[in-house]
Amino acid sequence: MDFREHGFVSQPGVELHGVQRRKKSICDVQGCEEDMGKEDNIESFMTDFSNVYASDLLPSKHGGEFTEQFLLEVVDILLHYIRKTFDEKSKILDFHYPHQLLEGLDGFNLELSDQPEPLEQLLVDCRDTLKYGVKTGHPRFFNQLSSGLDIIGVAGEWLTATANTNMFTYEISPVFIVMEMILLKKMHEIIGWGETEADGIFSPGGSISNLYSILVARYKKFPEIKTKGMAVLPHIVLFVSEHSHYSIKKIAAVLGIGTDNVIEVKCDERGKMIPLELEKNILQAKKMGLTPFCVSATAGTTVYGAFDPLDNIADICEQHNLWMHVDAAWGGGLLMSKKHSYKLHGIERADSVTWNPHKLMGVPLQCSVVLIREMGLLKSCNQMCAEYLFQPDKHYDIGYDTGDKTIQCGRHVDIFKLWLMWKAKGTYGFEVQINKFMELADYLYKILKKKENFELVFDAEPELTNVCFWYIPPRLKSISNEYERQQELQKIAPKIKAMMIEGGTTMISYQPHGDKVNFFRMVFSNPATKQSDVDFLIDEIERLGKAL
Repeated sequence: MDFREHGFVSQPGVELHGVQRRKKSICDVQGCEEDMGKEDNIESFMTDFSNVYASDLLPSKHGGEFTEQFLLEVVDILLHYIRKTFDEKSKILDFHYPHQLLEGLDGFNLELSDQPEPLEQLLVDCRDTLKYGVKTGHPRFFNQLSSGLDIIGVAGEWLTATANTNMFTYEISPVFIVMEMILLKKMHEIIGWGETEADGIFSPGGSISNLYSILVARYKKFPEIKTKGMAVLPHIVLFVSEHSHYSIKKIAAVLGIGTDNVIEVKCDERGKMIPLELEKNILQAKKMGLTPFCVSATAGTTVYGAFDPLDNIADICEQHNLWMHVDAAWGGGLLMSKKHSYKLHGIERADSVTWNPHKLMGVPLQCSVVLIREMGLLKSCNQMCAEYLFQPDKHYDIGYDTGDKTIQCGRHVDIFKLWLMWKAKGTYGFEVQINKFMELADYLYKILKKKENFELVFDAEPELTNVCFWYIPPRLKSISNEYERQQELQKIAPKIKAMMIEGGTTMISYQPHGDKVNFFRMVFSNPATKQSDVDFLIDEIERLGKAL
């Protein structure tokens, strides 16, 4: 790019020596490991930011040069971080306790001042913010369902931040609004709603997408709720599996339904909702004078990675005239794979679906969508017709003004990074990525089956990328009392993880579940992860845990 076309006027020599300037800058700001002695006599063309402030940047009258150089320095910091992220030998994190961050570390002070600080300090702060954070794109970061660092997605997020617009009307966000409509249509087709004029909206995470689904489900059955409130409704209840995401109970609290009115349905040992138990619970609720209105099934549970039997649940919902929601926030990505999409058979019969592309599809956080099979429900449920935004006499089709479908007013642009990644990978590229995750899960499962000091939580091939297991230190094998053994085993995963974090070598989640004591939950959603990283994790757990 020729920055002169955009008002950036370079100082003499800067274009010629830009690389040297940026190279020296990154050493100054981030610290160089290599010997810079040979370059001591080279003239520095780096701007001295010690007396330059934010007020000197654009739109300041002569701020073009400072703006260019400052942003180039920021890009250098980001590129250094990205390279480190993909280096498997680098630490995932440099762990410090909260009190250490609050007190300040090596000139990194989180306290805010009344007076402006120079850009030089801001660059140091940018560096340190990344330095003391967690590299979630590291090949050995397995801690969350969302991980990885897609470069195209990062570029999309940069552009989104630069555009700095809002998704409520076409007039201020024309390209992004149309992109959202195109992606919604594509996702409807993938689910199996191709012949239906369906709806949806991108929202701030899976919990909010689930909230939209319950909100619309209640409105569909009781439209008077919008104006009259809960007081005019019968005693309503909804049903979830006992392995469902905790957001459903939160939503019941937020919407005034009440957590006691979320009925948990028993699951089998693999974590799938049992349809006969669902049927029994619905009949029992009706017998007690309660009014069922919704069933929330799960396609990919958070811990076990289980898929509820969607077709059977759809049959029951149709029989009892209940709204069927599918929380596919985690497992929805398998719809992109011809090999694995059968696990979501029946999702096409759902009334609503939550799907998080920021999980299996690897889109940078956050990127979540709620899909509604019936067009118009979102708008009629949430519309308030704010006259200063949604004027009916605009000069374009106001159907493209999406803001009245949402509970938010301001809505972040989460669509562009997904659209750009889809352009870069194609549908086939996502399929290859997700199939690789499944292969890695199968690889780990088969290794653990053979390992002497590891025990699977349930002996079944992974349905998703979740693999749950215990590490059993040699000492525990000599404990004959089962209760005492379980009490000791409960302590093992937390201790190993604490040592992992303090060493910065790898990160993996653990939790108890039901009557099972703490176990490790491995998930694959990071395109940078290889089989060698899986081998490293197993060896690291053994190294840290054998003496416990």
